[in-house]
Amino acid sequence: MAPPRQPATRRRVNPALLGLSLPAIIWYIAFTLGPLLAMFYIALLKWPGLIAPRSFIGLDNFVKVFTDPVFFTAVKNSIIQVGIVVPVMIPVAFMLGYYVNLKPRGHRVLRVILFTPALISLAAKSVVFLSIFAPNGLINGFLANIGLDQLSKPWLASTSTALGTVMVVDLWSGIGYTAILFSARLAAVPVEVMEAAELDGCAHWGRMWRIAYPICRDYFGVLAMLQFIWVLFSSAGSILLLTNGGPGNSSTNLSFLVYDKAFTQSDLGYSQAVGVILFFVGILGMVIIRRVFAARH
Repeated sequence: MAPPRQPATRRRVNPALLGLSLPAIIWYIAFTLGPLLAMFYIALLKWPGLIAPRSFIGLDNFVKVFTDPVFFTAVKNSIIQVGIVVPVMIPVAFMLGYYVNLKPRGHRVLRVILFTPALISLAAKSVVFLSIFAPNGLINGFLANIGLDQLSKPWLASTSTALGTVMVVDLWSGIGYTAILFSARLAAVPVEVMEAAELDGCAHWGRMWRIAYPICRDYFGVLAMLQFIWVLFSSAGSILLLTNGGPGNSSTNLSFLVYDKAFTQSDLGYSQAVGVILFFVGILGMVIIRRVFAARH
């Protein structure tokens, strides 16, 4: 006969602990939930500038967004950017992190080199890449020196390459930092596991993808989500400083469109309508990544 179930005891909230957590709760409500709710509200307004009068127009901004060809260009560019940068960055960073974790000669210097892009400001990065991709910059100068002048082009001012240059900056900025994070996670993998695999004749490639990757699969997903969020939401700064969304709208993505509509074209309602769409796209992307990298036991 099964023993009688014990009545559930209700935990009492310690008033002192609640008091200690209250500032964090207030901060979260004021600076996270507050701006998020404001974004949804502003998306329902006609607001032509910060100091201009505003009026409620309901869903008209969303109708305007979905009939604007620039919005669909921005969607296409965001899909291309995320669909190339994240799938390239995460595996390459994992392989670099695995190599660093092997502690080859000079691995401490290599760690510093890989982490350096994370320490450089966005403005400084943009100046560096402006000098690299300028018409008389490093790349075109190199092509001229090796007799390939016909391949020279204005990389930042060409509709076929402007978005690609932004993705190069994204990759350069994120691969090293992510590799160091992978290296820190791989350092927690038991040495005995790798030694046993080596004794069984498993080469580095096999140990990396058949042993290290399954162990770090959950962390793989976490870093993929972080980089997805960064590329989707935070690449507007690089686009602003490098191409300003052009030429035309060839490098305009959703995050830059939010900025451009709000601060250049003074259409705050449209801007926040795009922001709402971007918010749900971000949630959907994180759910998909979480499912892809979910543990399979």
